[in-house]
Amino acid sequence: MRTSTVIAPAVLAMAALAGAGSAAAGEIEAPGPQGALHGTLLPPAKGGPLLLIIPGSGPTDRDGNNPAGVRAASYRLLAEALAARGIGSVRIDKRGMFASAGAVADPNAVTIAAYADDVRSWVAAIRAKTGAACVWLAGHSEGGLVALAAAQPAGGRGAEGLCGVILMSTAGRPLGVVMREQLKANPANAPVLDQALDALDRLEKRESVDVSALHPALQALFAPQVQPYFMDILVRDPAPLAARIALPMLIVQGDRDLQISLADAEALHGAQPNARLVILPGVTHALKLVASDDRAANMATYADPALPIAPDVVAAIADFVTSHSGRKEPR
Repeated sequence: MRTSTVIAPAVLAMAALAGAGSAAAGEIEAPGPQGALHGTLLPPAKGGPLLLIIPGSGPTDRDGNNPAGVRAASYRLLAEALAARGIGSVRIDKRGMFASAGAVADPNAVTIAAYADDVRSWVAAIRAKTGAACVWLAGHSEGGLVALAAAQPAGGRGAEGLCGVILMSTAGRPLGVVMREQLKANPANAPVLDQALDALDRLEKRESVDVSALHPALQALFAPQVQPYFMDILVRDPAPLAARIALPMLIVQGDRDLQISLADAEALHGAQPNARLVILPGVTHALKLVASDDRAANMATYADPALPIAPDVVAAIADFVTSHSGRKEPR
């Protein structure tokens, strides 16, 4: 059955959450390739659902921040808002980064399959520590692709210990397609657009790019150390991965997301029509609300940890996981 919902912005939801209490956060570890992976556990209420929040691309930490100016703390705010509704979470530092720096020697020497292996390690560790029967995978942006890869049912291994999959602002088409749209949509990219598109063409063919010949603005994006990862991820198609998953699936997409479009959410939903698609008016890629289509205002949501998580993001996830857990969430 095809299920799709558009939720109007919630005005009073955060006030309802403010009075609810939540358990204290604690550190949690999972085995990594060469050392421990580290994260933060916010325990659920007794018998409550438990999510693993999988971060997006680049050096993004467990709270949803990265050194490139992203300070929105979206994952921390989401985890805290869900905890106020009795829903637990683990948010994590990626292999080779931040507290998980010891897990691998080189954080750039990675593939989506390797990140999926880490997710499976996290699921086993979370279940062992908490006694949870299963864990929800909640991937944001690139983390959604990792969640899809980790949940693949091949040999029954991928789906072991999983409750279902939540995709937040997740590409539904190959990243090369999405990146070309992003580059073309920003008028400021006009001086470097041809070079950027040529670099993507080469990487999709698994050809290295000489960054010394690129405009300085592109040299960090296509740095030599990340080119192997680009070669791996650019050609991966999320839609067929979604189609093969029989677990409950929620697709959450904001209509003011500058990075992932409604076309991506529809592609995922088209591939997996049993999934629930929720389109959230006014929600940006940082999972926060913006009042207009002004690009500068939208980008400001990436840098403001004082701006709360969009209440409808919390409501969509909470309603979905509690409806599949057989437990009514506290009011």
